[in-house]
Amino acid sequence: MYRTHTNGELRISDVGKEVCLCGWVQRSRDLGGMTFVDLRDRYGITQVVFNMETNADLCAKARTLGREFVVQIKGKVAERSNKNSKIPTGDIEIIANEINILNPAKTPPFTIEDHSDGGDELRMKYRYLDLRRDCVRKNLELRHRLSIEIRKYMDGQGFMEIETPFLVKSTPEGARDFVVPSRMNPGEFYALPQSPQQYKQLLMVAGYDRYFQLVRCFRDEDLRADRQPEFTQLDCEMSFVEQEDVLQMFEGLIRYLFKVEKGIDVPPLQRMSWQTAMDKYGSDKPDLRFGMEFTALKEVFPQGKFSIFDQSEWVGGICVPGGAEYTRKQLDELTDFVKRPQVGASGLIYIKCNADGSFKSSVDKFFNADELKAVAQACDAKAGDLILILAGKAAKTKTALGVLRLEMGNRLGLRDPFNYKLLWVVDFPLLEWDEEAGRFFAMHHPFTAPKPEDDAMLETDPGKVRANAYDMVINGVEVGGGSIRIHDKNLQKRMFKALGFSDEEAQAQFGFLMNAFEYGAPPHGGLAFGFDRLCALFGGADSIRDYIAFPKNNAGRDTMSESPSPISQAQLDELNLKVNLK
Repeated sequence: MYRTHTNGELRISDVGKEVCLCGWVQRSRDLGGMTFVDLRDRYGITQVVFNMETNADLCAKARTLGREFVVQIKGKVAERSNKNSKIPTGDIEIIANEINILNPAKTPPFTIEDHSDGGDELRMKYRYLDLRRDCVRKNLELRHRLSIEIRKYMDGQGFMEIETPFLVKSTPEGARDFVVPSRMNPGEFYALPQSPQQYKQLLMVAGYDRYFQLVRCFRDEDLRADRQPEFTQLDCEMSFVEQEDVLQMFEGLIRYLFKVEKGIDVPPLQRMSWQTAMDKYGSDKPDLRFGMEFTALKEVFPQGKFSIFDQSEWVGGICVPGGAEYTRKQLDELTDFVKRPQVGASGLIYIKCNADGSFKSSVDKFFNADELKAVAQACDAKAGDLILILAGKAAKTKTALGVLRLEMGNRLGLRDPFNYKLLWVVDFPLLEWDEEAGRFFAMHHPFTAPKPEDDAMLETDPGKVRANAYDMVINGVEVGGGSIRIHDKNLQKRMFKALGFSDEEAQAQFGFLMNAFEYGAPPHGGLAFGFDRLCALFGGADSIRDYIAFPKNNAGRDTMSESPSPISQAQLDELNLKVNLK
């Protein structure tokens, strides 16, 4: 037996026991007559004492231990005279009588501590060392607990977990596929699934009316803090349901998770239409932890006095509480911020509502005090507030103002990661027009059903058709989304036609699904949650990387295993591939 206990297990009630522990040396302290070693495993840390007076040889051996040596230590549990209230084992220590070095270790390239001296790239290169840090371990424990509770809830609601294929047919819609060459079928390729969408719909056709899966998915897209080329989602589908059934089921799941993991009773989720979200917040995933809702101002400003406003499709502003204290330098910084390519505004207008009731504005020479006061009243601005205004094309300007709103929320400390605000965003557009491609694309995917009352506009005015779709948003992050699906073959054909597919193209890409609809497809719908994002939100983090055991970096590379990497010419020949790197 290598060990009798773990390093997080022993308590004051164990005093006097002979124990055997194993683990890694966290640190060693030589105090002359005594040497103290902190022994660590995934369960915690236990202090081990070596006494020069009682066993000089053993103490000398302990002094040879370096950081991260793997050791086995035998000894007796004793009460500590200098207790450590910061760790669960802080009331006891082990008086060692034997030590076995199971494996020595090189000095690690960074300290294995919560506040490490290693940068992101160094820690990712040695991820197996980074995973030893307590803070990373706690993240993965959170992920594990959430996965267990999800399975409990889903099983309790009658869902079956069913695995779907990882080698699937490539489809042209959505993000770019990762493709896999087929050795046995030269010149043909599989794709790694972006989601199990078509297979879960086929499971509904097959009669498995409640399906779920914690499934790995793959998308070859540009990366951000909340994206990885491979990720995990909670994928779900239900038969014989309408939108309200799906919302109630998975609102129940989220409220259950908050209760069991965070001890929080989440109230019923607010519902907000996509159009309202865009009009008030400039985002289809609004952050409701703070106010600063948009005020439309084009009709408030007098016409003919400022050409930029006159020529703009939309003029809108946000009221920043207490912002009148901002200096000219700070306002210039905000102007530079909105002009960044990622934001895309051409400039920024401000109005300061001074404490004495006067106004100071970057458009003073165009508007008088009464006109500025009317704007302040429209924005519900008080003395000491700051109004920030953007103007231009409606969609682009609302999006830019939404980014500015989030920036102001950050600057004012209004985005507490542990203040949770949840909502459903509903009634999305079914289709969105792509100027470059000259056709409509599905905003979600081509199997999303239109609102029944909008169905007739699919041929006559497709841009106005709303989708029977919904997203769950938590603190400005879309954590999940889904829709009621098309289950009628004729409606699916009309959808493909609206997307610019000929019957032949639709049959070639999605024929197996459309054919299945001819054999009794039930009404069905579902959604998928981004499991990595959900874990990060519960942990209060912006990035999902520390909630994934072996993540990729921002270039999609695994610097630990050095992948992606070239393969041999023999492998290329076997796959009938020619690679031209020029």
